[in-house]
Amino acid sequence: MDFQSILSSPITMMIVIFAIFYFLMIRPQQKRQKQIENFRNGLQTGQEVVTSGGIYGKVKSIDGNIVNVEVANGVVMRFDRSAIYASSAMTQAQ
Repeated sequence: MDFQSILSSPITMMIVIFAIFYFLMIRPQQKRQKQIENFRNGLQTGQEVVTSGGIYGKVKSIDGNIVNVEVANGVVMRFDRSAIYASSAMTQAQ
């Protein structure tokens, strides 16, 4: 077998396409998910956050997976930790 026939084989082309797909699509998404998870684990009281619904607020308290977010003076909403996506500073920097 010569080099030309190896490159033209369908299995080789599928491997190349999968590698390109992995490095352009899957890997960056995994890195982003890891950043979000690290952010959620590091949440602190007083931190400004954005929820999955686009609500901006400030973390008032954290009780396990429940995050109480103050969205206006005296208005506190409860969110699951997984609904918190970013800090206000992170969204403004992007």
